[in-house]
Amino acid sequence: MSSAERAELTAAVDQELRNLVSRSVLFHQAVADRLGLSVLDLNCLGALVARGPMAAGQLAEENGVTTGAITGVIDRLEAAGHVRRDRDPKDRRRVLVTPMPNLEAKVFPLFESLGSSLEALCERFTDGELETVLTFIRAAAPITHEEAVKLRAGTPKGAARRSAAAR
Repeated sequence: MSSAERAELTAAVDQELRNLVSRSVLFHQAVADRLGLSVLDLNCLGALVARGPMAAGQLAEENGVTTGAITGVIDRLEAAGHVRRDRDPKDRRRVLVTPMPNLEAKVFPLFESLGSSLEALCERFTDGELETVLTFIRAAAPITHEEAVKLRAGTPKGAARRSAAAR
């Protein structure tokens, strides 16, 4: 493949990722609306369901927000009955945010149709192709997270690229 063809392919991947992310944001907004939450609230619930109870600081870091912002999220989620605050049994000074046991029953049905459709899509690809896609997604996710953190912190535009190039 020539460098021009490679550049064209990379640009197409970039554009299609933007389209996917944009549609994913709209989907997650629809789910959040259904639950009476913000997208950030929904992302925090997803992290808690996936990883289990977390300290507020961990939850803030996972979602790229300040501990002050996460306090509001936890307050809203607790008021809605989605989480509770528990003392950390290993460190009584620390509070863990714990998802309520019935949370999955409320949230998972909203993702079932999408999950089924994506599962059907995966059937169109070989195991090797899926492994490549998975490798790409696993590498792209932390980059996207880091860039969001930088934007929130007010890091100048070019600094993000220089940081990634330094790795």
